[in-house]
Amino acid sequence: MKFAGWMTALVLAVLPAAVQAQAPYSVKTMGDVVQLRDARADTTVSVLVPVNNAYEMVVKSKNIIRMTISSVDDMRARPGLNGVPLLAPFANRNDGTAFYANGKKYNFDMERGNVRGPIPIHGYLSGTNAWKLVEAKADGKSAWVTSRLEFYKYPDYMQQFPFAHTLTVTYRLAGGALEVHTRVDNLSTEPMPVVLGWHPYFAVSDSSRSDWVLRFPPARRWVLTDAKIPSGQTEPAATYFGGDTRSIPLSRFFDRLIDDVFDNVERDARGRAMVSFGKPGGQSVSLTMGPNYKGLVLYSTVPPVPGAAGRGGTQAGRGNAAPPPPVSTGPAIPLSAADTSPTPPERGFVAIEPYAAITDAMNQAHKGAYKELQSIAPGGRWEESFWISASGY
Repeated sequence: MKFAGWMTALVLAVLPAAVQAQAPYSVKTMGDVVQLRDARADTTVSVLVPVNNAYEMVVKSKNIIRMTISSVDDMRARPGLNGVPLLAPFANRNDGTAFYANGKKYNFDMERGNVRGPIPIHGYLSGTNAWKLVEAKADGKSAWVTSRLEFYKYPDYMQQFPFAHTLTVTYRLAGGALEVHTRVDNLSTEPMPVVLGWHPYFAVSDSSRSDWVLRFPPARRWVLTDAKIPSGQTEPAATYFGGDTRSIPLSRFFDRLIDDVFDNVERDARGRAMVSFGKPGGQSVSLTMGPNYKGLVLYSTVPPVPGAAGRGGTQAGRGNAAPPPPVSTGPAIPLSAADTSPTPPERGFVAIEPYAAITDAMNQAHKGAYKELQSIAPGGRWEESFWISASGY
């Protein structure tokens, strides 16, 4: 009996380690970073929690996120232009220093400093460090991390967008795909307009933008003014792309900036729409957005000539200004890709941006030009997901 009891204890002691070694999904928390791992798909996603930004998605040792950083400390120092940033409380451009909601005009306080310029852009949360970890777990089906930002607690935020609310985001890795789920709870006494969006930057490593083919669903394009604000005129996306949107050689845009706004995107039976790009027969990246993402922005700058100095490797608009303080501090964490150097600028990138509405949606709705502005009733919630996946790796 003593021998049998000893063997039972040995099996129970060894079993958890064996099960853990075979687990398809795992989570690792390292200070201010949470790392999700899908062993079967050989995919790792790393999230800098204070800014709620997935700064890498590494598939079979290759990062599908366009990188301008060379370390996690670099990401802590300048998160806004990297990874998968959330644009909130408004995405893209606002046509002036005020917006309309529920028939009322709200003026931005330009002296506060978090909203800047005559055409404010991308809200003011992409560089915040106010996100708090809710949970980081894994089971037999997925690995996930959930963070929350209690917007209503911050006077500087409420001054510019006076709708009390919370934002809850879950990154979930399952089956090799990353789901980004966003939930907004309206705590205010009036309907809250939903005009947030996401700005994921992508690149594949086996080719450059001139080799890529974009696969884009039929959609409506909003014709923009010189200030990149919807003019009220629209056209079929196929007119802009110069042919069938389901197969667009990006070599057609070799000398052109792409920075365009779409809606009325064709959906499948579940209300989802997918955009993808990559070299035919090679690596490709796709983003699929759920039905509550009504708008879509496609953004890709003209890649510089290889070897050209002073182009593509700096952050636009920084000039000689002193860099802001890091959003957080934490341990030295290695990047997960085999090649951790920043993406060569000449390779190019594509940002596929799911938006809850089009650019300048609140003011366009007030003018009567935009009919699909979503709002959350007092005490209600809005939620939606998009999914990132890769193939050919």
